[in-house]
Amino acid sequence: MTNEKNGNGLNNRHYTAQDIQVLTGLEPVRKRPGMYIGSTGPKGLHHLVYEVVDNSIDEALAGICDTIEITIFKDNSVKVSDNGSGIPVEIHPQTGKSTVETVLTILHAGGKFNNGAYKVSGGLHGVGVSVVNALSKWLTAKVKRDGNEYMQKFERGYATSELEIIGKSEDTGTTIHYMPDEEVFETIEINLETLEHRFREMAFLNKGIKIVLKDERIDKTKEFYYEGGIKSFVEYINKNKTPIQKQIMYFEGEKDSTIVEFALQYTDAYAENIFTFANNINTQEGGTHLSGFRTALTRVINDYGRKYGYIKEKDDNLSGDDVREGLTGILSVKLMEPQFEGQTKSKLGNSETRGIVETLTYDFLNIYLEENPRDGKIILEKAIASQRAREAARKARDLTRRKSILDNTTLPGKLADCQESGIEITEIYIVEGDSAGGSAKQGRDKKFQAILPLKGKIMNVEKARIDKILGFEEIKALITAFGTGIGEDFDIEKLRYGKIIIMTDADVDGAHIRTLLLTFFYRYMKELIENGHIYIAQPPLYKVTKSRKDHYVYSDNELEKLLDKIGRSNYSIQRYKGLGEMNPEQLWDTTMDPETRILLRVAVEDALVADEIFTTLMGDKVQPRREFIETNAKLVINLDI
Repeated sequence: MTNEKNGNGLNNRHYTAQDIQVLTGLEPVRKRPGMYIGSTGPKGLHHLVYEVVDNSIDEALAGICDTIEITIFKDNSVKVSDNGSGIPVEIHPQTGKSTVETVLTILHAGGKFNNGAYKVSGGLHGVGVSVVNALSKWLTAKVKRDGNEYMQKFERGYATSELEIIGKSEDTGTTIHYMPDEEVFETIEINLETLEHRFREMAFLNKGIKIVLKDERIDKTKEFYYEGGIKSFVEYINKNKTPIQKQIMYFEGEKDSTIVEFALQYTDAYAENIFTFANNINTQEGGTHLSGFRTALTRVINDYGRKYGYIKEKDDNLSGDDVREGLTGILSVKLMEPQFEGQTKSKLGNSETRGIVETLTYDFLNIYLEENPRDGKIILEKAIASQRAREAARKARDLTRRKSILDNTTLPGKLADCQESGIEITEIYIVEGDSAGGSAKQGRDKKFQAILPLKGKIMNVEKARIDKILGFEEIKALITAFGTGIGEDFDIEKLRYGKIIIMTDADVDGAHIRTLLLTFFYRYMKELIENGHIYIAQPPLYKVTKSRKDHYVYSDNELEKLLDKIGRSNYSIQRYKGLGEMNPEQLWDTTMDPETRILLRVAVEDALVADEIFTTLMGDKVQPRREFIETNAKLVINLDI
């Protein structure tokens, strides 16, 4: 490996103290950590690791680092090492301190603000390592550079030693070892699986980069290295799906200093799975790069279809939904000055990027389809089948609307609606079976709580197109009750209930119904999840009675604590196997009363992980499902068969 400058990168010989620009101080970080890392819970804790690793990834983007090693120690301290150029060590002209100390103790001090240093950077705000330092009980920085190895120590953001030479070294690189501060974080317990997902993703997005993750708590090491880059990423996502193309369509090109890379493969599934990134940042809300890609894809498929007679002159064009059915894709752009917007700052806003991506995508796919007519035929046939299904679904919806108007009723007959309107206060319980539905209807507060009992299990939407889905009575009841419509007609502004609460039995059947419902929401009403409207009720597992007083507990752990508290004699215990075993008053007290109930809000932290889980559990392939069950069986606490 050499340290020569490449087209997008950093010239090691010119990366000096002059490249580090100081913008402001570090004092606010410990006072308001949430402003800088999102939260002081597990999400913020893991964000610290990402901030340090992002600095190493930036060196990898610059072409001067190819190995990053992350180690979690038994005390939950974390060490991140790379073989990049090493943080500059000379005295910084603005601060009079070593550049290492400047970068680690002053907010917004970093090479990413100087366009001459890093051309492409993920951690654009430059707060990364200084924020990590501020929120760590202690931090040790080691730098190999200029023939020496240097070290400096810090505590809670302040230097406790000078930068000193501790030995000679012909290598280069930076090592940051830190201990998250227990005074700041709710927990300092690092979750290995969370890091695995993140670093696998990073290795896919940066082909040829090796990321090694070690967990000394359980003596486990995982290595992520993908020479195929995002092509390997698509293969990984589709491992439990059935591709209908043998090869993956892959493109990498550059226009106006923006690098565009994508990999695409169609499967026999019905859901679209396109994941987008900008400078390695997961743009879950999409943005201009996704808009440009979608426009080009729709245009090129329609142009090709008309040219070769798949789409007749009298026929309508295929819609974007049609041409993306079953498509798995990774779209990654790398640009000099990305602008992020949206609710979570995960939407790319650069207007010029749309045109760049659209042009490059259209030109590549146009040539690809001409050179691969077999793939062109497969893609067009699938898109046309999707169009027919959507047209059938539209006619079914229109017929349903007309019937509703004639019948002067728009809500399903089994729905027990609430008296109030307005999503600020209203909620609907989706209940398993008539027995529990009856108890829920009697026990609820009619003013703001609606009840919709389901008869049996809804269909598995992972294996069906929209026209078949809309023919299923229980799903039609859900859609009608919510008021939002579905697919092309979905409008979250028409939502009738602020909380949609899944309330099922705590047994295998209940878990299956819950999974079927979540699959439906994730695939066809994802906005309900993204906007925080989907909840899971937590009914109690046990009722313990002692001295004529009832106690409800929700886990075996809670049960043990309660028995220790009340004494382990002269008590009776009931294990609830179903909601129907509770009378209306008990159901209200334990599961429906806003003052006492426990609700779990459903959120999608990682769309890639969610897609993998739903494909594994609800898809056609049996072996992945068997492996999932075998792997996770040991985690089951209560199993009721």
